[in-house]
Order: sequence, then C-alpha cells, then structure tokens
Amino acid sequence: MYLRDWFIDLTPVGQALLAGLFTWSVTCLGAASVFLLRDINRRLLDSMLGFSGGVMLAASYWSLLGPAIEISQQGTLPAWLPPTIGFLIGGGSLWITDKTLPHLHLGMPIEQAEGPKTSWSRAVLLVSAITLHNIPEGLAVGVAFGGVIAGVPSASVNAAMVLALGIGIQNFPEGVAVALPLRAEGMSRRKSFWYGQLSAIVEPPAAVLGAAAVIYVAPILPYALSFAAGAMVYVVVEELIPESHREGNVDLATFSLLIGFAVMMALDVGLG
Repeated sequence: MYLRDWFIDLTPVGQALLAGLFTWSVTCLGAASVFLLRDINRRLLDSMLGFSGGVMLAASYWSLLGPAIEISQQGTLPAWLPPTIGFLIGGGSLWITDKTLPHLHLGMPIEQAEGPKTSWSRAVLLVSAITLHNIPEGLAVGVAFGGVIAGVPSASVNAAMVLALGIGIQNFPEGVAVALPLRAEGMSRRKSFWYGQLSAIVEPPAAVLGAAAVIYVAPILPYALSFAAGAMVYVVVEELIPESHREGNVDLATFSLLIGFAVMMALDVGLG
C-alpha cells in the first residue's frame, strides 16, 4: 500500500517514466528466455502474438479512445471529431513510418525487408520492426498518465496503471519473438538477448514525452490519446494478426486474440 501511495504522489511524468521502465523490463524478461531455450514452438508463439493483439485492441478503446471521447464532450467541438482526427493521424503516421524506415517482420527472409533498401543486418531490421510499434505503446502509457489532469473518471491513475500492466503483459512475447529466432539462426545468447530487449528501449522516453506533451499542452489530450490508439490498432492489423496467421495457426491465434482482449477489458473495467 505504501508503495502504491508513493507512486500516486509522483508527478505524471515520473509515473510515466517508471511505467515505461516497467514495460521495457517485461520485454527484457521475454528476451531472457534465450538463456533457457534455443527455439520456441510456433503454435505457442502465434498464440502469444494473438494474445498481444487482443490486449492492444482492448487497450486502444478502454484506456485511450474512451477517455478521449469523454474529454472531447467537455469541449466546443463535436465530441466525435478530436478522437476521429487523432485516431486517423495515429494510424497514418505509423503507415508513413512503415514505408520510410527499413525493417523486417518476424519469420521473413531478409530479401523481404520493407522500406528503403539498406545494408542493415537482419537483427537490426527485426529490432526496427518491433520498435515501430513500441513507440506508440510508450506514448500511450505516457498520455494515459498525463491525461489524469483532465479530471474525467475514465482518465485516472488506476486506469493508466492498468494500461501499463496490459502493455507489459503483451511485451513479454515480443521479447521472446525477437530473441529466440536470432538465437536459432546462430547468434550468441548474449547478443540475442541484447537485440530482444533493445526493441523496447524506446518505451520509457516515449512515455515521458507523451506525459509531458499533454501536461504542458492540455488541449491536445484527446488528440494524443486517440493518436496512440490509432497507432496501436494499425500495428495489430498490419503486423500482429498477419504474423500470427502466417504459419496456418489461424484458429489458435484468433481465440488467443479474443482471450487477450477479454483479459485487458476485464482489467480495465475491474481495476480502472
């Protein structure tokens, strides 16, 4: 209880930093599996990816879009307009980044790397792909803590903590999904771990940036919340779902997504 009270007494930026460090540490934990395993069962990996997608979809509404709509209802614009604008800009920004940053999706040969041609190694390209969706995750955590200043019931410290917990849970398979394939290709355990955790190192600074932005420019809060939601939905649809279906485990991945969605919804409604 004392620890929780101490956390609540911190500034939103301090809370966002610690939450970002937490989500990154769970990625580290997933990447550390490389010291125990050389490879992972593909069905298990696809179920984990599906679960991650479900968590992100549920978080996109209950932790981000819902508060954005509620905050917008207090303004002069139509309540649907700021969340719609932010959501579309968030997805569009990820689409632009996807086209301009060299990256390689999990399980793909290096010849199928996306974005501009580059001499980057396979490991760097894989980390680049995961980093693409860790940035909006970090921003989401940051704007959730910063959003407490709006004073609406759905934007609370508890809700932000639940969002950080949900993103942390789905970060574990991301660490696994980067580190173990690199180990299977012959990279040392230490290097595989390094690249696995590196994909989430952007989350703490992104969280701080998100919190600071909405605190000091309060009117952008509904746009920032929905921006993070749009970016996360883009990642789920463009990367997590296709990757979880690529080896034919469609039913398993789909039901795992439903479970992930239900878990995050229950956490947000029950604890937020």
